[in-house]
Amino acid sequence: MVLTLASASPQRRAILEQLGLEFEVVVADVPELESGDPVEVVRVNAHRKAQAVAERIGAAGRLILGVDTEVHLDGEVFGKPAGAADARAMLGRLNGRTHEVVSGLAIVRDGAQELHHDITRVTFRTLTDEQLDAYVAAGEWEGRAGGFAIQLRGAGLIRRIEGDYLNVVGLPVAALLDAAPELLQAAR
Repeated sequence: MVLTLASASPQRRAILEQLGLEFEVVVADVPELESGDPVEVVRVNAHRKAQAVAERIGAAGRLILGVDTEVHLDGEVFGKPAGAADARAMLGRLNGRTHEVVSGLAIVRDGAQELHHDITRVTFRTLTDEQLDAYVAAGEWEGRAGGFAIQLRGAGLIRRIEGDYLNVVGLPVAALLDAAPELLQAAR
């Protein structure tokens, strides 16, 4: 079975490579929900990605993986910041607080579809305005839900996490391997 990642995310590619999996990338260009119940948002977005790729290339003999990750706080979904000011505003709201990183996982396998999700709680350290400004100036916020990258300098923003660290990076590995345990046997 061919693993097909329906995502342009370099973080997801890196995680699959770390697991020793062989895969292909077919980017899904689909409209994404940006607001609503966070679990529903990520599940719908992941499903749209996987389904679009399945329709484009076919699902026979493939495991097509769609993933969406969002940050959630106080009933609001924090997507990718529109610019540096938006990133700074997001980080200011996350500062010193606990939020949730929610990922949706859609698997299309031989025409059958499965939807899963995972939630990781992330607590930010209490940071000064100068520390937040310096982080934003570094540019890591670009293309990142919530405006931070835990696997890079953003690790310094975090006091603790509860749950799957790789979910915060962008791919809930535990949920993926629970849903598709055969991937562990396929690792090189």
